Amino acid sequence: MTYDVHIIGGGLAGSEAAWQLARRGARVRLSEMRGGGDMSPAHQGTGLAELVCSNSFRSDDSEKNAVGLLHHEMRQLDSLVMAAAAVAQVPAGSALAVDRDVFSGEVEAALAAQPSLTVVRERIDTLPVAGLTIVATGPLTAASLAQSIGGATGAESLAFFDAIAPIVYRDTIDMDVCWMASRWDKGETKDYINCPMTREQYLAFRDGLLTGDKTEFREWEANTPYFEGCMPIEVMAERGEDTLRFGPMKPVGLDNPHEATEQFPKGRWPYAVVQLRQDNKLGTLWNMVGFQTKLKHAEQVRLFRTIPGLENAEFARLGGLHRNTFLNSPQLLDRQLRLKSAPHIRFAGQITGCEGYVESAAVGLMAGLMTAAEIAGEEWTALPRTTAMGALLAHITGDAEADSYQPMNVNFGLFPPVPAEVKKKVRKEAYTARAKADLAEWKAAAGT
Repeated sequence: MTYDVHIIGGGLAGSEAAWQLARRGARVRLSEMRGGGDMSPAHQGTGLAELVCSNSFRSDDSEKNAVGLLHHEMRQLDSLVMAAAAVAQVPAGSALAVDRDVFSGEVEAALAAQPSLTVVRERIDTLPVAGLTIVATGPLTAASLAQSIGGATGAESLAFFDAIAPIVYRDTIDMDVCWMASRWDKGETKDYINCPMTREQYLAFRDGLLTGDKTEFREWEANTPYFEGCMPIEVMAERGEDTLRFGPMKPVGLDNPHEATEQFPKGRWPYAVVQLRQDNKLGTLWNMVGFQTKLKHAEQVRLFRTIPGLENAEFARLGGLHRNTFLNSPQLLDRQLRLKSAPHIRFAGQITGCEGYVESAAVGLMAGLMTAAEIAGEEWTALPRTTAMGALLAHITGDAEADSYQPMNVNFGLFPPVPAEVKKKVRKEAYTARAKADLAEWKAAAGT
């Protein structure tokens, strides 16, 4: 069969992209290796859009929650994933959870009913040299294709234990305790937030790192090495009492400028510091430098809130450790998810560096719309950055810092800030109301 676009990967992103294209009449070849003699180490079956981990799409609250807002936007754009989830939904309070088998079956049946779409059970080992292509193979991309992607992007390896540092909302950091300075007080710019610790606080914190509950490796992850630039902080803590104080928590050169206290006399160095670095161009998200971790999420919240200045911290992302395959998308992809060095190829889903089922599907949806516009010879109009989808896309394709790019769930820290006069208690509602209005305006103008 002659086709207009080749989609590689039948997960959430690939299935959503295929749906958006096929329902617009595009001829699609959807390649999925499961069912053709190959199987990933994490999947259990051969169904399209199989949910490997949780069966939850997280909060469905579109008034106060960023992922709930993403649900709303996808429904407005005729998302297959959201439609299948509605059929497969199971009780889960305010969350959207599904029966995995029913969900996968609904996706597969909907795609099978599209006359211009062909699902082929085959493994693709190399990137196509020509023809419109969407690569949506996710974090478990087959080794042969990962090698081909690495060759095309200059990456030495795309499979490693990805140790992710937590990210804190800037407006939840207590600046009466913390202060701004350059890294270890070197240079003229004051780019880092510093959280000071006494010796007692440091030793208690280190003990918490050593004794806290941690995630266990899955069998298929056991032989994948750490990414050397992202060593988990608890691994460093195991190497000696002072390892952290001579590493990511080094206090050298950092004088506390606040008024003298019994713990921190003015002009004296703290025993250790936790430093945070701006993580996005908007300045709303700050990364805990060197705090990659495999602590369980509840343990992270408990322990990290013992850090002076972070007692009331809210986290846009908690730390994690898992095998992952993703691109440095801000460096490699253009604003339409095309590989800059080979623009006939788009990437979608978790391989772009988004995190989560819904985010993956949303990026697949956008890749499908972009490709459909290209096939039709139409100019693509970008989604407003004030929407959840637009904010996520902007993060992936340029707003994030390429040097420290890591997978991210959708969150309000990715959105342009609402006006400062909006009170904090209604700020989330302000984000969602603005997004819904701007999406409706975009839809009307685009005729989508």
